Formats: sequence, structure tokens, C-alpha cells
Amino acid sequence: MGLASIERRRMLQAMLAAGGCTLITPAGAAAQPPVTRPIPSSGEQLPVVGLGSWITFNVGADAEARAACAEVVKAFFAAGGRLIDSSPMYGSAQAVIGDVLARLGHPPALFAADKVWTSTSGPAQIEASRKLWRIPRFDLLQVHNLLAWDAHLPLLLRMKASGRLRYVGITTSEGRRHGEIVKLMESQPLDFVQVSYNVLDREVEQRILPLARERRIAVIVNRPFRQGELTQRLAGKPLPAWAGQIGCGSWAQILLKFIVSHPDVTCAIPATSNPQHALENMRAARGPLPDQALRRRIVADVQRLI
Repeated sequence: MGLASIERRRMLQAMLAAGGCTLITPAGAAAQPPVTRPIPSSGEQLPVVGLGSWITFNVGADAEARAACAEVVKAFFAAGGRLIDSSPMYGSAQAVIGDVLARLGHPPALFAADKVWTSTSGPAQIEASRKLWRIPRFDLLQVHNLLAWDAHLPLLLRMKASGRLRYVGITTSEGRRHGEIVKLMESQPLDFVQVSYNVLDREVEQRILPLARERRIAVIVNRPFRQGELTQRLAGKPLPAWAGQIGCGSWAQILLKFIVSHPDVTCAIPATSNPQHALENMRAARGPLPDQALRRRIVADVQRLI
């Protein structure tokens, strides 16, 4: 076993030892319900913070790593979370999610969001994904990075019309193909669009977010921390005096509150393998959100510090 694997195993053991009994207490975690936003096409409410699974849940058959993922999801639901997002391109993440959900007794609050990501048989991939999740049906299916969208979108819309799916969406990441995203938002009956958005990457504010409001499309935000880059670069920097005004005790919470305070954002989906971070992220869905003046100050302060 290499040094990196040994250190990873030690970290997982420490997390499980610390988190199993005292960290994740449903009564305490959910004492204050999270802020929610409606899905425009239905009015159904979703907490403004969800859970991503890219990289963090791609742990294969490692028993300790799967147990750590179970603690993350347990903390997430205990704190009032609902939406978990995954994809066939995320390695073993779907199978890990299915294992975790079974361990937790299939929490009824789950809002299952996945993607179709194939240039060939969409139905076969969707069914394989459903079996990995171990659920009767998905709440939301999205065309991942618009791959073969002209074949997949009609399929997803037919599934929705027949009651085999509740919502239909499309995704992109890292600012790619925004022009095509806009065209599909304008022309297709979408319930959701998923895009990258954070305190530094704000291109979607110009066209995509206003169009989502106009077309009544829910917005899921991926890469809220730039895959950890932002929180790493802000680590050790003192919190601004105004952080307490919006109930933030960490930079991660500030970064998330900046995102979900945008009125056209429905849900941000940070990914983590640490149950303490899962609870910290969910706390960003509680308390006051920054107004427009404070949002501008957050941008300025983060740009100055990094």
C-alpha cells in the first residue's frame, strides 16, 4: 500500500471515529429548517444546498471509504438535505450512492438527480443507473454536457409524460457551451438547467440566470468551490467582520451563501467526503442571505484575498 493510500485510510478512520456518535444528530442538525426555493415548473420546494458526488463518491469497493460516504449522506439528510446529484461518468459514485441509500433505509426525503451520458443507448444507460441507485425512478434526469441531446431530450420528455420521470434538464460545467445551453433553454420545455457558478466564475449572471427566470427553469449550480480551489486558497484567511451578519462561520459557508442568495439559483451542489463539511455546507442554507450590496462586497473581498 502506498503512502497516499495509508494517509487516506488514516483520515477516513479519524473521520468515522469522530463523526459516528456526536456529529450527526438529526434533532440538532435539523433544528432550523433550511431555506428552500420552488422548482418553477411545479412549485415543489427544494433546499438551496444539495449534495454532489463527483470525485468524492468514486471510492470503488473500499469499505471504509463507503462508510465515510454513508456518514456524509446521513449528515446531509439529518440537516434537512434532499437533492443528491450524480452521473454515469462519475466512476463508482452511482453504486456507492445506492449502497449508502440502502444502508440508511432509503430516506423518503431523497430527490434523486442523475444524468444520461452516452452517444448510443440512452434507455439502457438510464436503467443501469436506476439499478445502481436502487430506486424505483429518478426525480430528475439531465443530459450531461449536452451529449447527444437531440436524441436524449425527446426520450426524457417521453419518460416524464408517461410518469416514469418527474423533471427534465440539461447540464454543462466550467463555462462550456453556454451559447448552446441558451438555445435549448429558449426552445425546449426544460424543468432544470445545471451550470457552473461561483464568486469568481459569474458569466451565467449575464444571460443564463435571467433566462432561467424568464423561462421558469430551475437552476442547479455545480463547482461552487472550483473543486476545492477556492476554499483551499482562502484557508487561513481571517473571516471578514460582516460574516457574522449572515451567520457564516467559514469561507465555505460564505461562498455558498453568495451563490444561493442569487434569486434565480435553486440549489447549489457542493461535493464532500467529510461529514463535518456536509453539515457545514448545509448550515449555509440557514439564516439570512446576503443582499446585493453584500454580494458585491463578497466578490471584492475574495478577489482581494486570493
